[in-house]
Parts: sequence; structure tokens; C-alpha cells
Amino acid sequence: MARSRSSLPRLAAAALALGALAGCANIDTVAPGTPVDAVTQKYGAPTSSCPLPGGGQRLVWSQQPLGQYAWGTNTTADGRVGPIEPILTDEAFRRLDTGEWSAERVRCEFGPPAEVREVGMQSVRQVTWAYRYRESGVWNSLMYLYMGADGTLLNRRHPGPDPMYEDRGDNRD
Repeated sequence: MARSRSSLPRLAAAALALGALAGCANIDTVAPGTPVDAVTQKYGAPTSSCPLPGGGQRLVWSQQPLGQYAWGTNTTADGRVGPIEPILTDEAFRRLDTGEWSAERVRCEFGPPAEVREVGMQSVRQVTWAYRYRESGVWNSLMYLYMGADGTLLNRRHPGPDPMYEDRGDNRD
């Protein structure tokens, strides 16, 4: 079976994402209370970190922009991790429905998005962040977060299919 050249980037991206997942597959089994240094020695540096009130940090290990998984934890002031949990899930995204979420708060909670774009007509243009994830643990999806015209405050969200996984008919046998 021959593959077209246009399918090679997708195959490379899938292999890269699979390799990254294999490297972090068990990070959520790290025991709460483990020193951050021990976690980073085994799983690498977090993708993002943000200071928390009281001296701790919010740490995120993310596979964005091509992967569909990320894990997050809050640390104590003395550098020990709390529970490390998957954060690109329907359940985690539902937290966005409560309270006010600034762009910075979203980035601290979920890490960097896979895509940032402006969408909409000129009079209603909004900055949109998209996170790749597995909707319902099954579907290759993007969670779209609308951050208003100035890109600073979340005002709505919704999932949609991830075009990276669409079959464009360019695979010919």
C-alpha cells in the first residue's frame, strides 16, 4: 500500500505524539508528596508553571500542540506535588463553567493551547484558544475557548472535531 506525500506529516505528528505519551504515560501514578525534583528527573520539566498564593506552583506537563493529553498538579511551598491528574478531559473543562476565567488563569490551569486564532466577522471578532483532546475519552476533538475580542476573558466554550484527524481523501491505495 503506497502512502501519498501529504499523509507523511500526519504520520510523523502521530508518531511524535505517541512517543511523548509513552514518556509520560504513568505520570499520574506519582504519589502526592513526592518532591518536584524527583518528578522532573523522571518525566522532564513541566511545560508551564504559575505561582500560587502561599508559595506553591501550578505545574502542567502538556503534549500540545499535537498531542491530546496533559497532566497538572499544584505543589506545596516546600516543593512537593499534589495529585497529578489528567487535565484535558470533559470533566476538567467543565470547571470553566464556574466563576470568571482570565486567559492567564486558563493557561495556568490547562497549559498552552494547541492553537490561538481570531475568528468571526469584524464586528464580533474573538480570540479563540483550542486544546486537542479525546472528547468522552474517544473522539479526536478540539475544545474551543472564546476569549473575547481582546483575548483576556473566557466567555464560552464548545468541543468540535479535530481537523488534523479528518480523512481528506488523499490516501490512495
